[in-house]
Amino acid sequence: MIPRYSRPEMAFIWTDEHKMAAWLEVEIAACEAWAAKGMIPAGALAEIKEKANFDVERVRKIEKETRHDVIAFLTNVGEHVGEASKYIHYGMTSSDMLDTGLALQLREATDILLLDLRHLLGVLKKRAFEHRDTVMIGRSHGIHAEPVTFGLKLAVWCFETARDIERLRRAREVIAVGQISGAVGTYALVPPEIEEDVCRRLELTPAPASTQIIQRDRHAEYLATLAIIASTVEKMAVEIRHLQRTEVLEAEEPFKAGQKGSSAMPHKRNPIISERMCGQARVIRGNAMVALENNALWHERDISHSSAERVILPDSTILLDYMLYKWADLMENLVVYPERMRENLEASYGLVFSQSVLLKLIDAGLSREEAYRVVQTSAMKAWQERTGFKELLLKDETVKASITEEQLESCFDPASYLENTGVIFERLKQLEA
Repeated sequence: MIPRYSRPEMAFIWTDEHKMAAWLEVEIAACEAWAAKGMIPAGALAEIKEKANFDVERVRKIEKETRHDVIAFLTNVGEHVGEASKYIHYGMTSSDMLDTGLALQLREATDILLLDLRHLLGVLKKRAFEHRDTVMIGRSHGIHAEPVTFGLKLAVWCFETARDIERLRRAREVIAVGQISGAVGTYALVPPEIEEDVCRRLELTPAPASTQIIQRDRHAEYLATLAIIASTVEKMAVEIRHLQRTEVLEAEEPFKAGQKGSSAMPHKRNPIISERMCGQARVIRGNAMVALENNALWHERDISHSSAERVILPDSTILLDYMLYKWADLMENLVVYPERMRENLEASYGLVFSQSVLLKLIDAGLSREEAYRVVQTSAMKAWQERTGFKELLLKDETVKASITEEQLESCFDPASYLENTGVIFERLKQLEA
């Protein structure tokens, strides 16, 4: 069993308490930057750092009157600080605090998602090596193609999950950006070095240019990354849904004691988690579309983006956190049926070995066109008559004249299709979870 990991609470990041704590962190960093330039007396800075606080309920009460959340917050902080509060928010605009604080929240959320992804990769990697040699049929267009192994299928998912980790790391850099540039981004009343100092203290990158806000292409890229990660989970979930179909039944979600599958049909064992993942991936994709539309705002700023972001950013990070955690648990406990995989491999009368026969005939001297015709003729007959493909080939005069029975027999060995897959698992060994 994969060890449990310490998983912080994602929802807490998006509470009003934590959001305002991020705001206060930005404001204090700005005061420290001004004090370093000699614009705030040392005594006033000490008083601000000692007394600065807020009460969420008080802020909400003030906001009912001001109808402005930032002013309500600053008013309440001022109530705690007293006279020295005149230096708080000096030269700043609301979005200097809001967007820089949001960057802190998003960075925290991203760190949790990275933890989730690394855990999922560890689960997938463990199970990939467990089923490295579990032979099954590969499918293209939903139709039997050629043999693969279940471990190889999982290895493909491992590498995609690793790419998701890299995508999210890049998105973290894109979103971990702050600004203290004033009402329209001109540094009119706050010099650029204040922004640089604040961002250094908060371990953020200063935006190279901003308007009244940090530009929303960054947030669109971030949400698009979350949507790609959700699509990875959906991709795996669609596969498990198919493999659990009654007529396939090569793998199955765990069905726990006391669980019920249907109010009407007691026999049902449904892929409910996989189906849930598919539905939830659609939600995150939809949120990514909203983020794209948020990029186009009027002039230096409007607030059409912020109302949407209060929904899509918490919802998407919380939902993806849930999806990754839930999917890792499912994959860790996924029930695999190797015997059924073998049965299904053999269910298409040996037709899945047609390419080996084709190449063997070409090696024997037939043209590709002639070899293809010979193999396809027997293949279509095997489908129509529901009989063994190999047996039909043994009766074909062209085949008998071209290759020996032993050579034909060698074409029907699944191992011959998988002898080069070891290189993939060698690469997988090097993949960091």
